[in-house]
Amino acid sequence: MNSKFFQYLLITSIIGLWGCSKLPHQEKQKRPNIIFIMSDDHATQGISAYGGMLAEAFPDLTPNIDRLAKEGMIMRNTFCTNAICGPSRAAILTGKFSHVNGFFKNEKGGDFDGSQQTFPKLLQNAGYQTAVVGKWHLGSAPTGFDYSKVMLNHGGQGTYFNTVYLENGQDTVQENRYHSTRQVWEDAKKWLENGRDKEKPFMLMYQFKAPHRPWQPDPEFAHAFDKVKIPEPETFHDNYEGRQAAEDAWQRIDRNLNREDLKVHPQQEGLSKKELKKWYNAGNNNDVIWTPDQELQGKALKEWKYQKYMQDYLGCVKGVDHYIGQMLDYLDQNDLVENTIVIYTSDQGFYLGEHGWFDKRFMYEESLRMPFLIRYPNHIAPNTESDKITMNVDFAPTILDYAGVEVPEDIQGESFKDIAEGNENVEWRDAMYYHYYEFPWWHHVQPHYGVRTDRYKLIHFYYNPEVAKGKVQNEWELFDLKEDPNELNNLYGEAGYEELTASLQDKLLELQREYKEDNMQEMMYKTDARIKRKYKKGF
Repeated sequence: MNSKFFQYLLITSIIGLWGCSKLPHQEKQKRPNIIFIMSDDHATQGISAYGGMLAEAFPDLTPNIDRLAKEGMIMRNTFCTNAICGPSRAAILTGKFSHVNGFFKNEKGGDFDGSQQTFPKLLQNAGYQTAVVGKWHLGSAPTGFDYSKVMLNHGGQGTYFNTVYLENGQDTVQENRYHSTRQVWEDAKKWLENGRDKEKPFMLMYQFKAPHRPWQPDPEFAHAFDKVKIPEPETFHDNYEGRQAAEDAWQRIDRNLNREDLKVHPQQEGLSKKELKKWYNAGNNNDVIWTPDQELQGKALKEWKYQKYMQDYLGCVKGVDHYIGQMLDYLDQNDLVENTIVIYTSDQGFYLGEHGWFDKRFMYEESLRMPFLIRYPNHIAPNTESDKITMNVDFAPTILDYAGVEVPEDIQGESFKDIAEGNENVEWRDAMYYHYYEFPWWHHVQPHYGVRTDRYKLIHFYYNPEVAKGKVQNEWELFDLKEDPNELNNLYGEAGYEELTASLQDKLLELQREYKEDNMQEMMYKTDARIKRKYKKGF
């Protein structure tokens, strides 16, 4: 053996050993980064990629969110299990329904138990670096994060301007320089650039207040829709026939949007803080139909309120989309695209004039359906979509599955990783379960639960404390979503639907047993519970 050949063997052996020594680190680095982007109250109707009336009127409404659809998958049947801010967030974190994770309503339902298992904790234990910035709205300080900076003021809702944050569960910081949507971006960028350990995979929850009530857009986008007429939905003048709970709700555009919502300010000077609050909040209690001009009444008043509401709502959406674009550009510029999963969702849907409403809560489609778009190059094909029924409790197991972390058996959701990667033949659920508990505040929506299949929906409004304290109610609604997508025709009790109704009631009981919620007294207790939250005292 000559000396040159010996040297060649020695060098290649050393290179081979060096390569072997690096493999565990390289494999570790292949675990995807995860950016979980969530807004508040962003309806699918307000995203161009989902199509519909607003997309036709404003095809470039959300170009950056649409980019995720073009470069990944859009899921068209992702649903919320309890359409209200805090409970949805708790379900997302834990992968468990509200009655199991313990956070079932915003108003007087207590605080989230941060000691329990969450997907950020499981990722953190598996070597991920974790962070959350923006809206939190769970009462207790975030746990399971290496870094957190979450909105604290206004009952944990945060404000659009001069927002107060809690940083790392200890330090209170007021940010006066930027609108909250931009501030969340600035905080996310700062952590990505300087706060994380770049040798570790990361999971960032990037969470906006917008477009939540009272819809105060960033000045850059505040007048984007001032000179256009926003189309009204088909059900704008719904009369609620056959749907008593819908008729009783306090979320009508004509009478329950208040003056703060619509940026109408008093001309009278010298009002006390209490008087000013009462003046701005007129309409919240369904007590009065106010108008900015006595000549503006009836149908014309309702239409004026709708236009103002939607101008501000869509202005907030434009801001969210812009700062999602900033994040996507950052990933492009820092070579983070290929190995980063990007998810966009909202904590639930929202009414954009459908049924004459704003807000959410009901199991009707507009608030039940959540946006969900996911991009992961080389794993999720571009320009793909799925109609499979998924729920917010599925987010945690899906994220854990992608990160290579074992999904605990007590998580109630299921990973839809295979569906996202194109396997539509995977064995999957044929129905989802929903339960809303909070009554009467804020919008006087009666507690109800229900089941939704690919075609039908059965809802049970089981309890109205104002009518019969401690007694079960029996108001049912049945809809054929194929024939009646606007959910105007309640088929419950109609001749010819007895067999369908019975089968859906059986399915409902089956899901309640599966998810461990079949005790009516416990359900009613959750509505009646009055457990104070701790925001005013801090965490």
